Amino acid sequence: MKTIPYATQSIDETDLQAVQEVLTSGWLTQGPAGPRFEQAFAERHAVAHAVSVSNATAGLHIACLALGAGVGKTVWTSPISFVASANCALYCGADVDFVDIDPVTRNMSVAALTTKLEQAERSGQLPTIVIPVHFAGLPCDLAPMRALADRHGFKLLEDASHAVGASYQGQPIGSRYADASVFSFHPVKIITTGEGGMVTTQNAATSRQLQLLRSHGITRDAGDMLLNAPPPGPWYYEQATLGFNYRMTDIQAALGHSQLQRLDAFHTARERLADRYDHLLAGLPLKLPARAPSAGSLARSAWHLYAVEVVPGDRVAARNVVFQRLRDANIAANVHYIPIHTQPFYQARGFQAGQFPAAEAYYARALSLPLFPTLTDEQQDHVVTALGEALRA
Repeated sequence: MKTIPYATQSIDETDLQAVQEVLTSGWLTQGPAGPRFEQAFAERHAVAHAVSVSNATAGLHIACLALGAGVGKTVWTSPISFVASANCALYCGADVDFVDIDPVTRNMSVAALTTKLEQAERSGQLPTIVIPVHFAGLPCDLAPMRALADRHGFKLLEDASHAVGASYQGQPIGSRYADASVFSFHPVKIITTGEGGMVTTQNAATSRQLQLLRSHGITRDAGDMLLNAPPPGPWYYEQATLGFNYRMTDIQAALGHSQLQRLDAFHTARERLADRYDHLLAGLPLKLPARAPSAGSLARSAWHLYAVEVVPGDRVAARNVVFQRLRDANIAANVHYIPIHTQPFYQARGFQAGQFPAAEAYYARALSLPLFPTLTDEQQDHVVTALGEALRA
């Protein structure tokens, strides 16, 4: 059997046609495909503004800038995420700290966040921005996080890279609770543009700032210009702020718009496979993914990942052994993620192992199993059989 990846993109004829149309349209970038994708994404996620970017890391960077990150400011995020969730604050000159995870959901713990905020308030060191991460596509418990943001005066920036189309309390992620939300369209994510991302917000001023920051800080809108006279001609532009070249191409946007039309089908396939894993893995020494951010919360995961934890026991192999046995069986299992604070770069900035014990305990046992819409039942059965064998000490 060919190696089964932990994730892969799903491209069909409609995607190919959409890209081909752009290639022959005369607009490869900065044409009509970008705004069309943004509008469709905003409508799907019930949000006023969507700003496309070259990748989600770029989106996190300019969202941090737009929400006030900078020198002398602090940004908090989850240690269980890709390093971009923390690096984005450093790009702005801000400091970074972490909030430990809930051991059930693997998302930022509301209890840990509450305690850390109370301590920070007493010491006068409250964060400017908090970035909760919707790990594996499962929404964080956003309502109490929003209440904490309003109480303590920080901005809430969702890292929704795993959560395209996910919902919380019956509303799309990116629509209600956060000041801004960032989505990823990397090939292993829910929909893909090859590389790319989107930042959503309900705030018009934030959206305008994001648009400036993604395109060199340049404006052609006379209403935004400092010129005290009419522009000398239609060629005229002004640099309003220091921005970046973070634009999405029309090629990417056309693919994203096409993929977005299949979002419901992607979700249905992922949910079916996740349900099937739950059934097939029952009884094995594994901790399976949670289904809701908190007791009684209504949430729909995007199921970007199906992450399990190996439960230690006398007759249970260590996670590292299980991982290698799966790889030997042509199953490209993965581990998401190495806690950011344990990376050498962050250790050099003063973080130490043991600071965020729930994150470290999860990492020591974690395995991400293959999950993507085109995973067949036969392939999934092979994963489950191989995993059962791999777990035996």
